[in-house]
Amino acid sequence: MRRSIAGARAIVTGASGGLGREIALELARQGARVLLLARREEKLRAVAEEIGGLGGGGSAEIVVGDVTDPTVRRAVLERVQTVFGGLDILVNNAGVGTLARFETSDPKVTRQVFETNFFAPVDLTREGLPLLKVGQKPIIVNIGSVVGHRGMPQNSDYGASKFALRGWSESLRVELASSGIDVLLVSPGSTVTEFWENLAVKDFEVPWSLKAALPADVTARAVVRAIAKGKREIIPGLQPRIFVWLARLFPRFTDRILKRFA
Repeated sequence: MRRSIAGARAIVTGASGGLGREIALELARQGARVLLLARREEKLRAVAEEIGGLGGGGSAEIVVGDVTDPTVRRAVLERVQTVFGGLDILVNNAGVGTLARFETSDPKVTRQVFETNFFAPVDLTREGLPLLKVGQKPIIVNIGSVVGHRGMPQNSDYGASKFALRGWSESLRVELASSGIDVLLVSPGSTVTEFWENLAVKDFEVPWSLKAALPADVTARAVVRAIAKGKREIIPGLQPRIFVWLARLFPRFTDRILKRFA
């Protein structure tokens, strides 16, 4: 369904930098009231201050903490209800990645990646459903990845978590349709963010070129347009869309290409 961003009440996780920051800023530019969640207090406050100077009716509140912590999730939902009076847009953006071979990877890291990339969005969404069900044209936005469509070498933990997020999003979209809640899955390719500097494990340098990476603000504008239009899924950028198309139609050929990065 189409929706106006102006006046919408939103939560954005992982909002202190990168894509989360840009999505929060773009929502606020269009008049949304945004609750920002992240662990880095100083950077989170800087985003809130920037939003405060934008004008246009947008505003920001912050909650500092880790989205994998149940007490933090409760605090976020209580705050959005108390300050904004409800919730219309939930953006599950917080995520962590790794660059490591499966054979030598630490099982504890795999669980850490899934806690942040999959279980935290699942739990926050589950806990936020009562608010979303009475929201104004509510929508859940899950930030996935092209590697949730086609796994990449040295990226098995991250890719598996994004495959899980994609499958859950597809099930959730159908289940919640009767409640009037949309589900948007965003599957970006490489984006110009701090992501590659904040990996949980980095045993290798990034093996593929980042020259064609989309700026985070370009991706964020695509996300907010998709929210307004009620889209089901978007893959921002031409190269990521070609990659997903190629992987679906020519899987063996794609394997041969990806062996270069293994």
